[in-house]
Amino acid sequence: MPLRDDWKSAAELISRIDKAIAPDICAVQVLLVDDGSSERFSKDDFCRQFSAIRAIRVLPLRRNLGHQRAIAIGLAYIQKTMSCDAVLVMDADGEDTPEGVAKLLRAYLRAQGLTAIFAERTRRSESLAFQGFYRLYRVLHLVLTGIKVRVGNFSIVPAPYLETLVAMSELWNHYAAAVFRSKLPLAMIPIERGKRITGASRMNFVALVSHGLSAISVFGDIVGVRLLIASFLGSVLVGIGIILVVLVRVFTDLAIPAWGIYATGTLGIVVIQFITIAATFTFFILSDRTNLGFVPLRDYFLFVKEPEDLFP
Repeated sequence: MPLRDDWKSAAELISRIDKAIAPDICAVQVLLVDDGSSERFSKDDFCRQFSAIRAIRVLPLRRNLGHQRAIAIGLAYIQKTMSCDAVLVMDADGEDTPEGVAKLLRAYLRAQGLTAIFAERTRRSESLAFQGFYRLYRVLHLVLTGIKVRVGNFSIVPAPYLETLVAMSELWNHYAAAVFRSKLPLAMIPIERGKRITGASRMNFVALVSHGLSAISVFGDIVGVRLLIASFLGSVLVGIGIILVVLVRVFTDLAIPAWGIYATGTLGIVVIQFITIAATFTFFILSDRTNLGFVPLRDYFLFVKEPEDLFP
């Protein structure tokens, strides 16, 4: 769980998770990735009677990085230092519910631990304005990447998946998009989104736009190729338009004086813009393929401070 100052929510959520999964035979260790909190936690909030929870540990980061990068560091830390069968990724504020944890766990067991399971959102509780922009983002994401946006961070992945994920620089930008990009087997189950236990969300419109662009950036090469193709098709259409303008100007009397010159010049400028866009994205794709970037497994320790055990 990545969190920032949501200690009360995290403590209550962990207690509820323990009750929700108590009927299942499993042992759970909780890793709270402290993403630059300004408030100090209280160990007393986390010292409770648990059935499935065996340990709770805080991994403090040296600075605030955002929840996606906090997840990347948490996964790299687990892969490097902890032993487990699977890793469940979720928010600490209560919007990812304990009942959802139980559903993910049981779906994972039905899949015999061979498939990642993501929560597919069936209902959102945000404002109508947010939902409207979210739908617009989903359309844009589908057009640019060819992939439908149906999931968030809430998921459970087999531990062997971490060997692939923590070596992907894409994980540094967006967790769910990196899993999709990895082409590892995954499935989805419908789970409703809950409500925050305490406090208000710090996620504002600018942060949401940045989050969406981070997801799209994981598929940068696909986006580049699609825009390259779109630019080429646009250039072809503009070229056809120029030919039609010339034909109308030369063989008919429909054109008003100087109309053909202005129309041809305008369309020529549009062609140059399309060619510039295509060339820019071509060089961007080629240069990006040679840039390894931030690799969580190699670089995560730069942001990690000494972990602290809260329970037992």
